[in-house]
Amino acid sequence: MFLVSSGREPGRYFLYDAAHGKAEFLLAVRPWIHPERMGEVEPFTMKARDGLALHGYVTRPPGKENARNLPMVVFVHGGPYGVLDFWEYDPWVQMLATRGYAVLQVNFRGSGGYGEAFIRAGYREWGAKMQDDVTDATRWAIAQGIADPRRICIFGGSYGGYAALQGVVRDPDLYRCAIGYVGVYDLALMYSRGDIPQSLYGENYLKVVLGEARDELRRRSPAANAGRIKARLMLVVGGQDKRVPPAQGQAMRSALGKAGVEHEWIHERTEGHGFHGERNVERLMQRIDAFLASSLRSATN
Repeated sequence: MFLVSSGREPGRYFLYDAAHGKAEFLLAVRPWIHPERMGEVEPFTMKARDGLALHGYVTRPPGKENARNLPMVVFVHGGPYGVLDFWEYDPWVQMLATRGYAVLQVNFRGSGGYGEAFIRAGYREWGAKMQDDVTDATRWAIAQGIADPRRICIFGGSYGGYAALQGVVRDPDLYRCAIGYVGVYDLALMYSRGDIPQSLYGENYLKVVLGEARDELRRRSPAANAGRIKARLMLVVGGQDKRVPPAQGQAMRSALGKAGVEHEWIHERTEGHGFHGERNVERLMQRIDAFLASSLRSATN
């Protein structure tokens, strides 16, 4: 038995008859998905500002494969270390693409799949070179004519949520909106809250990948720099999140309130590190769709 899948196809299982050299279709993964209605996922390669080669994917809306100056969502993966975006069917990417957005994914330094040196290049680079890579990929998409520079949102979960908020802190004029989904916003809190620091291994891991300089952790924390934000914001928090506890979202919310920055707040008390309940996921996608529509499609300046 084998599985056939692609960037537009969740997958189909076949049974292979070696004696007769034939494959028989068995069943489809998510049979309600029609691949021909999905966006084509295309790989790209570029260089970061320091010359490091970066790889990623652009997904354009179906039927707009050659369109230019599209509204775009920069979709940043979590992890961050050892995790990567690869050529696969991603329901979030296709949800965005079928709503009319180009979707940009980049495997910034620290991502997996490119060797140990590439992973280690991301150590202690939260909010610094790792963020530069996301920014450089965004500017690359603008230079290629893929994205309308007036209509770009940055979105991610976990580390991706951190990168989304740090993106609008560091480059307040680059992104029109940001969505932080179960994200980290106060780096110092990672040493005291959540399940990572509950073991010696986890505590040592944080020391290696984040560092311990409190002043630097603060400078690189979105919650400490909320006053720089100009973009429209959405924060999504899971009330049962053990990896990135609600205290992170609440810290960001409090900082935004003190800075007078309006934001949309979604707190689902029964969800954890990412929403999994079918109805909750559906509602979240609907809220994100509406948020992006009001933020990007009508942007004129």
